[in-house]
Amino acid sequence: MFSFSWPSIGRVVLIGILAYIALIVLLRITGKRTLTKLNAFDLVVTVAIGSTLATILLNQKVSIFQGITALATLVFLQFVFAWSSIRSTFINRLIKAEPKLLFYQGHFFEQEMEKERIQRIEVLQAVRNQGMASMDLVEAVILETDGSMSILTKTRNGSHDTLQNVKGFDSSS
Repeated sequence: MFSFSWPSIGRVVLIGILAYIALIVLLRITGKRTLTKLNAFDLVVTVAIGSTLATILLNQKVSIFQGITALATLVFLQFVFAWSSIRSTFINRLIKAEPKLLFYQGHFFEQEMEKERIQRIEVLQAVRNQGMASMDLVEAVILETDGSMSILTKTRNGSHDTLQNVKGFDSSS
């Protein structure tokens, strides 16, 4: 546990540099989507990439080539699923949650909030973070697919076109 050896330290540094460069190259090739705000699918991939990188660095039984292959496989799969989710509604629904309406026109959607384990105080905090002092200024609060909350202010024209894909919004209201 407390052993020290320059060759093992040098290996970690060298493998770390090579694996880091390989990961940066892979992420640049696959585009910005790989680095966006995380939904549940992206979080799993990110944790898996981090775990793989740690294994490459610390497990001497894993060669740099095996490690880079593992990283490339994870990044490639993430790219394939992201690409497929754009082209297939089924895959999109499989890997992504849908945005949910938590508050609309003065009413909290308590049932949705309970399902999502969101407390009223968290909605109020999100509104305050947007610099609003009153819920009277808020038209809607949406729990987005990445876990963030979007706050929509009231508009004069009453248009709600940004809510069309939000679960719980009825366009006839």
